[in-house]
Amino acid sequence: MSRKPLSPEQTKALHDGLVIPAQPLALTEERKLDERHQRALTRYYIAAGAGGVAVGVHSTQFEIREPQYNLYEPVLRLAAEEVDRAGLDRPFLKVAGICGPTEQALNEADIAVSIGYDAALVSMGGLKEWTEEQHLDRLRAVAEKIPVIGFYLQPSVGGRIFSYEFWRQLADIDGVVAIKMAPFNRYQTIDVVRAVASSSRSAEIALYTGNDDNIVTDLLTTYRFRIDGKPVEKKIVGGLLGHWCVWTKKAVELLEEVKQVRNDATLSAEWLTRNIEVTETNAAFFDPAHHFAGCIPGIHEVLRRQGLMKGTWCLNPHEVLSPGQSEEIDRMYRDYPHLNDDEFVRAHLGEWLAD
Repeated sequence: MSRKPLSPEQTKALHDGLVIPAQPLALTEERKLDERHQRALTRYYIAAGAGGVAVGVHSTQFEIREPQYNLYEPVLRLAAEEVDRAGLDRPFLKVAGICGPTEQALNEADIAVSIGYDAALVSMGGLKEWTEEQHLDRLRAVAEKIPVIGFYLQPSVGGRIFSYEFWRQLADIDGVVAIKMAPFNRYQTIDVVRAVASSSRSAEIALYTGNDDNIVTDLLTTYRFRIDGKPVEKKIVGGLLGHWCVWTKKAVELLEEVKQVRNDATLSAEWLTRNIEVTETNAAFFDPAHHFAGCIPGIHEVLRRQGLMKGTWCLNPHEVLSPGQSEEIDRMYRDYPHLNDDEFVRAHLGEWLAD
C-alpha cells in the first residue's frame, strides 16, 4: 500500500468542517481550455477562504476524460499549481474526482497522486450493473493509493440507491476519510449517517453535504442513534458542493456562522428560512425544473456575470441554459442580494486574472 495519509492539520480541518467548491471548467468560445480563467477560479476559491477544491468532478465536466479532449491531467495540474503557488499557512485539501471502472479509477488515482492531490472523491456513477460488493472492492483498491471520500450520488444525474449495509461496509474501509452525501433524499442521507455512526471508524470519517436542496439544515443537524444500546451522535460538518463554486465567499461566511451556533440547544427559526433562500438560489443555478439539464451552464452563467468566466460554453455543445434559467438567476440577484459575493469578486478580479 502506497497511500500517503492526510496530515494531522488537514485531518483536523476536515473534521472541523470546510467549504470545498467543486471546480468548473473554463472554456473559450472554441471550447478549448481557458487556462487564464481556470487559474483565476482556483485563486478565487483560495482568496474566498475555501478549505479545499475538488477538481475532475461533475462540475468540471466528465467529458474532460474523453480522448478528443484529454483534459483530466491538465486541469488537475492547473489547480494544484495555483494552490502550491499560494503558499498557504492553513490546511487546504486538493481533492481529485475519480470515476469509471476499477482500471480507470486506479489510473486516475495514480495521476492525482503524481500531481500531489490529497484525497479522491470516488464517484460510483455509470456502473449500474455492478453489485455492491464490486463497488466496495473498487473503493478498497483506490483507498490503497490515496485517501478516499465516498460519494452518494443522486439517481437523477447517474447515481443509484445503495443499501444501509453497503455504507456500513464502506465506513469500515481503511483509508476512507469522509463521505459526501448527495442523494437529495432524507431517508438515504440518514442511512449513511447511521452507517458511519455504527462503524468502529466513526470518529475517523467526516461527513459532508452535497444535498443542494438542504445545505443549511444539513449543516445544523445533530444526528443521534442508539448503537449497541448507547447514544451516538454525528454531524455533517462541511460541504463539497458545486453550489459552493459560486458566491464562495458567502458560503465560507455561512459555514463559519453555522459553526458558531450548531451546538446551541435553541436555534433561531430564522435558520430554516435561510435554508430555503439557499435552496431557491440552488434551484436557479442547478435547474431541477428541467431535470438538472442546465446545472453546469447555470454555474457558468453566474461566474460569467462576475467576470470569472468568459462564457457558459461546455464541452458538450448541447449543454446550455434552459428556457427561463437566466431570468431565474436574475431573480436570485434581485430577491437575495445578501447571498452574492459580487463586490468581493470585483475588488480582486484583476489580480486573479493577472499572469
